[in-house]
Amino acid sequence: MTFDKITENGKLWAVRYDREADNALFNLFDKWSDVVWLRSFFKENWSDLTAYFKVTNINQAIEDTIEDSDRLQCLILDLSPDTDIETLFHPLENFRTSEMLLGKEKAKPIRKERHSSWLRIYAIRLSEGVYVITGGAIKLTLKMEEREHTQLELVKMEKVRRFLLEKDVIDDDSFEDYIRNT
Repeated sequence: MTFDKITENGKLWAVRYDREADNALFNLFDKWSDVVWLRSFFKENWSDLTAYFKVTNINQAIEDTIEDSDRLQCLILDLSPDTDIETLFHPLENFRTSEMLLGKEKAKPIRKERHSSWLRIYAIRLSEGVYVITGGAIKLTLKMEEREHTQLELVKMEKVRRFLLEKDVIDDDSFEDYIRNT
């Protein structure tokens, strides 16, 4: 596992898992813009799409996903150095009231038409304004534990968190030390 710097100021990083051609963030954007992959995903998850979001047209689901992905990609990749990235990420647990060491976080685009966005980007918060993206998913259910593909994202977040703790990374300073020494 290695880490790719996403923003020049070092506030946003993405995991590059072993044997992966690209990092987790760019892999997500590739999948979320691939019409064939999206069609297959929505066919496999048709009951969740119709039950939770009341979307009954796969072509509309694909179009909405690509729109949201483009919006999220612009938002993340066009972060200016003075952007408060804290407004983008929120605790994974909706009711978490205190900060935790290497907290698990999520980001999603705001959608005002038809339904809320089902796209999620997952990250580990190193410190205020500094994040490592671990992956993401199309979340069509209330809880991540309900589906295998979102359960996998929970596993990946925990794997990255444990890896960082094993390397004595507990904040952005120790992360920078780790990066510099690898």
